[in-house]
Amino acid sequence: MASFVHLRVKSAYSLLEGAVRPKELAKLATESGMPAAAVTDTNNLFGVFDIADTLAKAGVQPITGVLLSVEAAAGHHASGGHGSGSRKKPPHIALLVQNEAGYLNLTKLLSAAYLDVEAGDWPHVKMARLADHAEGLIALTGGPGGVINGLLLEGQRAAAETVLDALAAAFPDRLYVEIQRHGLPEERATEEALLDMAYARDLPLVATNDVHFGKAEMYEAHDALLCIADGSFVSQDDRRRLTREHRFKSPAEMAAQFADLPEAIENTMEIARRCAFRPRKRKPILPVFAPESGCSPEEELRAQAEAGLDRRLKANTLFAERKVYDERLAYELSIINRMGFPGYFLIVSDFMKWTRGQGIPVGVRGSGA
Repeated sequence: MASFVHLRVKSAYSLLEGAVRPKELAKLATESGMPAAAVTDTNNLFGVFDIADTLAKAGVQPITGVLLSVEAAAGHHASGGHGSGSRKKPPHIALLVQNEAGYLNLTKLLSAAYLDVEAGDWPHVKMARLADHAEGLIALTGGPGGVINGLLLEGQRAAAETVLDALAAAFPDRLYVEIQRHGLPEERATEEALLDMAYARDLPLVATNDVHFGKAEMYEAHDALLCIADGSFVSQDDRRRLTREHRFKSPAEMAAQFADLPEAIENTMEIARRCAFRPRKRKPILPVFAPESGCSPEEELRAQAEAGLDRRLKANTLFAERKVYDERLAYELSIINRMGFPGYFLIVSDFMKWTRGQGIPVGVRGSGA
């Protein structure tokens, strides 16, 4: 029986970070006897439904997660990164969903990561925001690109301990100190301190492998993917690289690699048991529009559309008989009504009228819109 599950898989939905497709992940997990797997793409849940459905159909428990970028301290991003911004790419922590409340909190955190930052800055949230939406989530400290590791690499042990204490307070009994072993120097440089800090606070350890591709033979293809992401060339020496160890390892391989820390392997199974939540698709919640005319949305949309067609035909040359235009309009309206979208189109119409009244060109969005 498998004693390990992967908690840090980068999927093909990760925007040029990972290359593991949902069906491939399901096959890798079943072939290795792994009962569950977690996908943690950076700052996105783009593939959440496809991944969850595909894994579940294959008999593998899907664990919903994200690598969320976090600002460790005001005005300070603790780790380096690749990008063109004036500030370094912020470090991250891994968040795994336990229940419905955790899933809703994770979506709020992701929205804040993009909407509550200054223009041009990297998506991220502040520690206070993270603490406010920690319910229902399990946190892993993040590995080499994590908040704690970044501070340790900078020689800021006291700051790292302060952040770790803050995370432990925000995630009581739900924080795991993450240990990764891909043979990287930054991993070796921080592991002893991570172990000391975890043992001193009685925090559990967890062993993870930062999976970016499936099998070892995919290394070169994934390396080319990173070059595409960074605008670099395979022949360049000074560019981002991963290792062949960033693959989907078997439970036996992980157990051998962490033979000195068996509890870190066992805790992956404990986390999987604590994250038995599967997000499910829902029907779109469409807006309700009550026309001031007292008509139904369908009648109001038809009246506005017919009036708009009249204006356009009077102002332009007709290239067909009038009935051709009327028949086409009736056809388009029938589709909109059949799909239940008349209220949506009326709201968009009102918004367009408002933007014209404000002198805002169509297609231009600003903070006031």
